[in-house]
Amino acid sequence: MPLSLGTKLGPYEILAPLGEGGMGEVYRAKDTRLDRTVAIKILPANISGDPAAKQRFEREAKTISSLNHPHICVLYDVGHQEGVDYLVMECVEGETLANRLEKGALSLEQTLKYGAQIAEALDKAHRSAIVHRDLKPGNIMLTSSGAKLLDFGLAKETSPLASLATMTAVTPKSPVTQQGTIVGTFQYMSPEQVEGKELDGRSDIFSLGAVLYEMLTGKPAFEGKTQLSVASAILEREPAPLSSLKPLTPATLERAIRRCLAKDREDRWQTARDLAIELKWIAESGNPASVPARATHVELWGKSSWLAWLPWALCGLLTAGFVAGMMLRPAAKASVQSGYFYAQLPFAAQSMAVAPDGRTVAVVGKQESERANALWLYELGARRGKSLPDTDGATFPFWSPDGKSVGFFADGKLKKLDIAGGPVQVICEAPSGRGGTWNKDGVIVFTPSGQLADGLYRVSAGGGAATRITMADASRGEDNHRWPSFLPDQKHFLYLAANVSGQTEPDAIYAGALDSNEKKFVVKATGNAVYAAPGYLLFYRNKTLFAQHFDAAKLEVSGEAIPTLTDLAFLPRIVHVAFAASDTGLLAAQTGSGVSISRLVWYDRKGNEIGAASRPDYYSNVALRPDGKMVAVDKTDQENTNADVWTYDFQRDAMKRITFDPAIDAMPVWNADGMRLLFTSSRGKSFSLYTKNADGAQEEKVLDFDTADKVDRYPSDWSRDGKYVLYTRGTELWVAAVPEMKARAFLTGAGTPRNGQFSPDGKWVAYASNESGKFEIYVTSFPEARGKWQVSNTGGNQPRWRGDGQEMFYLAPDGKMMAVPVSTGANFDAGAPAALFLTHAREFFATSEQVSYDVTRDGQRFLINTQVKNADRQPMTVILNWDAEMKKK
Repeated sequence: MPLSLGTKLGPYEILAPLGEGGMGEVYRAKDTRLDRTVAIKILPANISGDPAAKQRFEREAKTISSLNHPHICVLYDVGHQEGVDYLVMECVEGETLANRLEKGALSLEQTLKYGAQIAEALDKAHRSAIVHRDLKPGNIMLTSSGAKLLDFGLAKETSPLASLATMTAVTPKSPVTQQGTIVGTFQYMSPEQVEGKELDGRSDIFSLGAVLYEMLTGKPAFEGKTQLSVASAILEREPAPLSSLKPLTPATLERAIRRCLAKDREDRWQTARDLAIELKWIAESGNPASVPARATHVELWGKSSWLAWLPWALCGLLTAGFVAGMMLRPAAKASVQSGYFYAQLPFAAQSMAVAPDGRTVAVVGKQESERANALWLYELGARRGKSLPDTDGATFPFWSPDGKSVGFFADGKLKKLDIAGGPVQVICEAPSGRGGTWNKDGVIVFTPSGQLADGLYRVSAGGGAATRITMADASRGEDNHRWPSFLPDQKHFLYLAANVSGQTEPDAIYAGALDSNEKKFVVKATGNAVYAAPGYLLFYRNKTLFAQHFDAAKLEVSGEAIPTLTDLAFLPRIVHVAFAASDTGLLAAQTGSGVSISRLVWYDRKGNEIGAASRPDYYSNVALRPDGKMVAVDKTDQENTNADVWTYDFQRDAMKRITFDPAIDAMPVWNADGMRLLFTSSRGKSFSLYTKNADGAQEEKVLDFDTADKVDRYPSDWSRDGKYVLYTRGTELWVAAVPEMKARAFLTGAGTPRNGQFSPDGKWVAYASNESGKFEIYVTSFPEARGKWQVSNTGGNQPRWRGDGQEMFYLAPDGKMMAVPVSTGANFDAGAPAALFLTHAREFFATSEQVSYDVTRDGQRFLINTQVKNADRQPMTVILNWDAEMKKK
């Protein structure tokens, strides 16, 4: 029976359950003598009477106590109390490798780093004549200091080895594990373990090879629907080549892992130490992506003898002269292979676009020290990128056909910038742009917002009114058209017809035309697509970037779709993948999963972290319950893009799912007594307002006071007296009288208001608006909007009131938490804003993501949806001659 919170085992007080290990239940506990947090492992009572199980448990204590190593969990104590046997171990903070792999593959660098550390830990165990026998992602913890090997519950001593170089000692027979008994986890077992044979350290090396394979690819090395089919795969089949799943895999690493997975243990690495040395050598020998397994050299054009060294230039940093040689090649060509390298940029790219000349890439990203994204230019071969001024907040760039200007979205506008110099110019309104494309006639086709039931628009590059040219087809489940890209005739364009409401079946690439209503199906896809000369379509589907032959005149694909890249940065809420291509054979892409991973973290007014309130996940829209004991958020499932509302109880450390519809349910707002939740849902082909009891007992109820047209509605606040609800309706701020179920426009006109918030006394409304060209914080009176006071002076978003109405908070464009003293009597007055601390709130991507923090009523603690720093993500990958393989087919 599980231990209850507060139970004491000697000096150790149980705080919370952590999970189950191979041989027992694990709890977080407090060592009351030394005032430290520990992990306690309990031998379950139902098997404590089993002599073999108890002996195995006792052996784990002896095993761990003999292994003093920085990458093995430390044993502090052992104990027995009232029939309960327990181990007291180091409480390792972090996440298991199994949990990390749920978010996708790890980078090459992380795989090498953690792999070497695990190998070193195994070497320590093997030198102590101990075989782990259950090495798997669930028994590896990733911490700030590296990997930790856990759970020696199935470990077993071997006879002292005659030679550590061969590791050929035979495990003696033992009553603890009878001969022929299979103990461990099937997917990571060695062939000899599957067959029930005696084991030595080389069995752990096989298991580590399977773990390394999965770390690098995100897929198990051996799969099957049953244990029998998995066992058959381990005994008889080889896993898919790493280079077929991860083209950037170094050939040396592929060989190292293949050697780990040799069926015959004599063909494997004979010691874990040798494997650790090999992994370290691969990591230290230079950029691990520099010599991909599928492209180990690049043949260049030209006759000068100095070019002979250039095949190896891609193994390091490309020089400007080298890339110029690549791009200005003479007509006579040798056979060509693809070359890969990382761009010299100080960040991972959010989106990018390649200039028509194929040499310059416009990239959106931000440095570690910056809060807002900006537009950067990266020239192939340059040592660093160059940021463009006045482009803060930029998203989704695209080039003019002459390569002299870049279009992008920022501050709710479609903008353009001459890269040779000059001011940023506004073209038209675009509240949340979803891609654009620019033709030779000066026409821009774009998606102005992520609003549902909308399509593509056209506008002159010189500015003016935008005209809609496509409309989402609700009959086939479409709710938005986005990511347009002109084809060579400059009249037709590709676009994604998408469902961003939790369904992927309708998602497909279509071709449209400027001068007609033509709409032609091209291919099924779950993300953006681009055309690349002389006739290829690059598109994203099933977590893979494919290339397929495409006839731009007939608007048809032909032949087989060829996998090109995997593990790309993908934003499921807006169905966008970070890649771009040119007609010159250049492909730029951002690899790495977990783009949107965050955690809820408490901060004080000085910015000190005073506690994490949740595990890392895909959170958005933070709303504290009025009493501060619970928070409501929406959480996105990365597999099916579905988002649902969840609540989290701080005291009970418990997450609870509130909504279950396959549509997107988001932006929760509490009522004053914390008994009900208001949220928006896309289940009706547009975002509408719904309510539900916060305990989940009641079915969702749509608020039907304002459902006349298909415009998106997002809730902002619920007044303390329960009478009014503020919400955005398209580009306006509306108010609804809840008892009467009547709604009316509250703020209309210039700009797009959002994040409306009632003052505690209900007499004022704070909101953000871009009416001045950038978002600032304003206050107006309520119930009628009379007068307007500007609170911020250098930009701002997400206003919040302190509980007594005497202070306001908001986020500045640079991510700083700002505080402003205010008075809210008969008249409103605001003092000077002051910065409290720098936040690292997760970036918004979807239109239904608008709230990244909340504050307790006393104004002393801030709960912020904090971006999890992803050490796995690398700078943008650049591939020269990406289509080399296609030309061979």
